[in-house]
Amino acid sequence: MNFIDRFYVDFVKDQRWMDLFGGLLNTMTITVFALLIGVALGLLIAIIRTTADRTGKWRIPDFFCRIYLTVIRGTPTMIQLMIFYYCIFVGRFFSGVFVASIAFGLNSAAYVAEIIRSGILSIPAGQMEAGRSLGFNYVETMRYIIMPQAFKNVLPAIFNEFIVLIKETAVAGYVSVRDLTKGADNIRAQTYDAWLPLLAAGLIYLILTMFFTTLEKKLERRLKQGER
Repeated sequence: MNFIDRFYVDFVKDQRWMDLFGGLLNTMTITVFALLIGVALGLLIAIIRTTADRTGKWRIPDFFCRIYLTVIRGTPTMIQLMIFYYCIFVGRFFSGVFVASIAFGLNSAAYVAEIIRSGILSIPAGQMEAGRSLGFNYVETMRYIIMPQAFKNVLPAIFNEFIVLIKETAVAGYVSVRDLTKGADNIRAQTYDAWLPLLAAGLIYLILTMFFTTLEKKLERRLKQGER
């Protein structure tokens, strides 16, 4: 069978290309919602940990945050995903996309938290003192002075986390989610041809990665220009 015939059987016949397209939509859905969860929870964890380090308060929440970071960062993402699907949410009651979004979001939060925390710590301590001297309390100083500067510093790193998440979701197929990788594998199972479907999926991941990496670099350059 020549290349054209193989291409027809793998992608055109029975509209098998829809497996890839539907998988791509699920991949991007999981990635976007996981990042939103990761940023929201990561921000909360970063604030708790930074406050505990700087003021000595919130020690108990900080203790639980440290346990959370240790567990999430110390165990494989695939194991976390399977625990959420088969043990916590029980897959038959919740869609795989929903469970995967939660699992990847909680996993991402552990890394985003450290990214944001490093951004907060990069702001000179004098900024906090300046805010307090203007009459702001601790929360107001963090909100109006520290966090805007910190987010500007870590935005490229958070964008990079989005790119990493796109590739990490490739294991979502283990809980029956028809993501991009699973879509390619479905075509392989029907046609008994692994080369073209897997190469197509790999090419799509590569294009996505290159596209968003280019956007991240442009964003980083624009932020640097804004500092001048």
